Amino acid sequence: MSKNTHLQKIENFLEIEENIEINSKHFEKIMFIYQVAIKEIENKLEILKEESKLFYDYDLIDHINTRIKTPESITKKMNEKNLKYTYKEMIKNINDIAGLRIICPLKKNVFSVRNLIVNLPGIKILKEKDYINNPKKSGYSSYHMIINVPVALAQSLIYVKVEVQIRTLAMDFWASIEHRMKYKPEKEISKANSKYLIQCAKIVEKLDNKMMLLNS
Repeated sequence: MSKNTHLQKIENFLEIEENIEINSKHFEKIMFIYQVAIKEIENKLEILKEESKLFYDYDLIDHINTRIKTPESITKKMNEKNLKYTYKEMIKNINDIAGLRIICPLKKNVFSVRNLIVNLPGIKILKEKDYINNPKKSGYSSYHMIINVPVALAQSLIYVKVEVQIRTLAMDFWASIEHRMKYKPEKEISKANSKYLIQCAKIVEKLDNKMMLLNS
């Protein structure tokens, strides 16, 4: 089998118009491909993390978290977007099935890591959103990227979308608390608590700026 023929088979496999069946072998294979994509980018970033520590005695990255979106979360998001419940629509329109979060000690590290990702060989940048210089109304602050990660499967090479979030330790603490409050079952965040969260986000921003000055 030629390389081009094998590549075409993989592309056809990912472009299938059939309805999604969560417990099927097909769904399992697609999730495997997303897992491989996460491993690829995580390994590259772990190398950069260790290089920074060993060669420059500097902690550029504190830690990295990864996750694959649950079938329930995928279904919910597709319904919210009014998408056809097919594999093709899922792969084309759900950009955060594979997710990677990079936690940095300082705010300036966030943009250093972003620049390193942009220059990684083979990585393609599809979309970027800077919620650090332009926080959400809720107070949420982070740097988001949608990237295409090359995944080698046998004789074929395909690109898989991965969502990358880069934030500081302080931003991550705030986001974790906000997420717990926001998604608490059968309970919405009150207006008073929403305002308080925004105030806390501003305190987090001041803390990040002060810590950066201390480490300058």
